[in-house]
Amino acid sequence: MDTLPTGEVDSILAADSYGKSRVRLMKIARRDGRHDLKEITLQILFKGDFASCYETGDNSKILPTDTIKNTVYVLARQNEIVAIEEFAQCLIDHFRTNNPQVSEVRVEMTEHLWSRINSTAFTRASGKRTVVVTGARDGVTVDAGIDDLLILRSAGSGFEGYIKDPYTTLPETKDRIFQTALVATWRYKTRSLDFNNLWERIRASILDTFATHESRSVQHTLHAIGKQVLAAFPEVAEIQLTMPNKHALLVDLSRFGLDNPNEIFLPTDEPSGYIEAKLVRR
Repeated sequence: MDTLPTGEVDSILAADSYGKSRVRLMKIARRDGRHDLKEITLQILFKGDFASCYETGDNSKILPTDTIKNTVYVLARQNEIVAIEEFAQCLIDHFRTNNPQVSEVRVEMTEHLWSRINSTAFTRASGKRTVVVTGARDGVTVDAGIDDLLILRSAGSGFEGYIKDPYTTLPETKDRIFQTALVATWRYKTRSLDFNNLWERIRASILDTFATHESRSVQHTLHAIGKQVLAAFPEVAEIQLTMPNKHALLVDLSRFGLDNPNEIFLPTDEPSGYIEAKLVRR
């Protein structure tokens, strides 16, 4: 009876798959009079004839996962994304056509839904209403606010004229994606107000200022938002704002013979800029 070498077990590869996960894509379709925004996170998995890679280390049938990621950005640039179901099929057709060793392509997509504020500004279903009420012997303070309000500008935002030392690599720009998860807390002057109505109106003021302000920096727009709230709402004594700068990086498609006229971006979470300030009445 044949025996296996010490340390080996009689086994077969029963199932396998591989691919790329958490590929993040943001596309800005720049049309006359408006921009259309799509943000998608996706995973692509292949099944097929890959046993030789697992069993002997032969990579001749393996498409690198980095290539899978790059393909997403190239096809996003070359095709209009109207429905994620259609874009998923576009990816599947490409991979099956060009990879005969692949028997199945599974594409999982999550679309992060943005609502339009105006033609070039958006907000995402987010934001929590907050309040802190403090009662002391000498009175009551009411601090209302908004937490995690996701907002984005696809035009009207630049960053220029900053310090450039030997370690600065960031290029100046007149046109960038401006995305933040805004946190605002404001203190009312009195404890007896129509709080529901005021909160809705202050939130609307924040969105309107963000959407229309010609921004030279996150700090510039933060100040404009706070200043407008104090100007429009005499019931507010002060406002504290935090606006982390959620970067969206332009994807370099030149290696694939394609331009990228500020359309295809990679959204990133970390690291991010962190900007905060308090505005009070004189």
